[in-house]
Amino acid sequence: MTAQFVPPLARTLPALVMEAAQRHGKRIFIEDGSTRIDYAGLPAQVFAVSRALIAHGIQPGDRVAIWAPNRAEWIIAALGIHCAGAAMVPINTRMKGAEAADIIERSRSRILFVVDRFLDVDYPAMLAACRPATLEKVVAIGQAGAHADCEWAGFLESGQAVSEAQARMRAAAVRPDDMSDLMFTSGTTGRPKGVVSAHRQIIQAFIEYVNIAGIRTGDRYLIVNPFFHTFGYKAGWVTCLIAGATVLPHPVFDAEAVFRRIEADRISVLPGPPTLYLSMLAHPKLAQTDLSSLRVAVTGASTIPPVLIERMRRELGFEVVLTAYGLTECGGLATICAADDDAQTVALTSGYAIPGTEVRIVDAGNQPLAAGEAGEICLRGFHVMQGYFEDPKATAETIDADGWLHTGDVGTLDARGYLRITDRLKDMFIVGGFNCYPAEIEAALTAHPAIAQVAVIGVPDERMGEVGCACVVLRPGQVVDEAGLIAWSRERMANYKVPRFVRFFDVLPVNASNKIAKNELRAQLRVPA
Repeated sequence: MTAQFVPPLARTLPALVMEAAQRHGKRIFIEDGSTRIDYAGLPAQVFAVSRALIAHGIQPGDRVAIWAPNRAEWIIAALGIHCAGAAMVPINTRMKGAEAADIIERSRSRILFVVDRFLDVDYPAMLAACRPATLEKVVAIGQAGAHADCEWAGFLESGQAVSEAQARMRAAAVRPDDMSDLMFTSGTTGRPKGVVSAHRQIIQAFIEYVNIAGIRTGDRYLIVNPFFHTFGYKAGWVTCLIAGATVLPHPVFDAEAVFRRIEADRISVLPGPPTLYLSMLAHPKLAQTDLSSLRVAVTGASTIPPVLIERMRRELGFEVVLTAYGLTECGGLATICAADDDAQTVALTSGYAIPGTEVRIVDAGNQPLAAGEAGEICLRGFHVMQGYFEDPKATAETIDADGWLHTGDVGTLDARGYLRITDRLKDMFIVGGFNCYPAEIEAALTAHPAIAQVAVIGVPDERMGEVGCACVVLRPGQVVDEAGLIAWSRERMANYKVPRFVRFFDVLPVNASNKIAKNELRAQLRVPA
């Protein structure tokens, strides 16, 4: 690093906005097309959102949702929600209307900020047929159209009756342990659950991330990872706010577009999946393109060969290549490699525990295991969630009496304390970086009138890492083919959840407990367990 990183003193996101404005002044915080927002001007933009929320009657602790791709308004809306003392509820842009409505209803979000159109989909229209009664206002980022209550500019104008001084008082009243966000995840099984996180947890964890990765004031950070995910939100634009870096939002993963932007926008920090870097290394114009601005890469989400780490350093010019491990329930970050770790360590491990975090491996009886022995990964520390929203039973099943978060992931710790993931959640698979939970997909598929029984497993895929395969038993006299069931699924669930294959069975194999034996299914389909 050219200068020693001095961490901010703030322990809430509202306080961080104010501190960053003082520290970084006219340095650009967000650069999104023609939109430029500097640090000094950030508070006024954020408080404009807070004033409108307060005018609408939003109180501390209320929930406000965002359903939009990566763009400047997403960040301004989120910080405005935080500064109003409310909790931000991000929604996956891949979700269909009913899936989004479920999260809005269960979180009791009173306001929704939603993109008007994205990838030729009218998002407000998709929600209209299943809009929860608890949702008081739909604010379109773009044109309001027939299915939104108002557009962005009109909503901000509605806050003029509330002074900025009132908004600043509301922001100053936010405490470090107040709920900052409610991020819905399926956890280890089934229906998505709301993970409650606090301001202090985010800031403390990602101060460590900035320090370890060596992210600097003035870095230009291209954020391809979606803002609705911890990787794009907390390890993305919040990290920039901590470090004084510039956020360059990128709405859709497109390796060719990202490649072009590196040279044009002088990108220095570029997190992403391994496929991004592989596509860059294979690009026909690699030798003719100026990639000299690149410095920091953070990757993961699938198996990484050590040679890829070596090539990223040698051919793409990255000084720092890191892998890390975390889950929504711990704020997205628990372990991370060191900047000077060798390629084998970066590729084959997920690093060591960040300061303030403990990692241990336990057996089926919850007893700690020795180095090198495989068992369940458990985490304890400041960043462990406050709990699942209004679900004490699920919380108690996940966080034990001693404060250990049971991840459901299987791994080992070596003698250095480096974590290696040897298996994922029992049945979870990852499609293009998105976690897929079979119980959730199976629940949706059983609504099909022709299906008597279904089990979903992940199968290897060269492009996506893994994809879903639905193993189906039909009801007597019912008929549906593979193409028909896939088409039906596309209308009802996010694209990454849609099974890419369907296999039909007369009966599914079961074990002694009469549970579906997915290992046998994998064996029958010649898929590794």
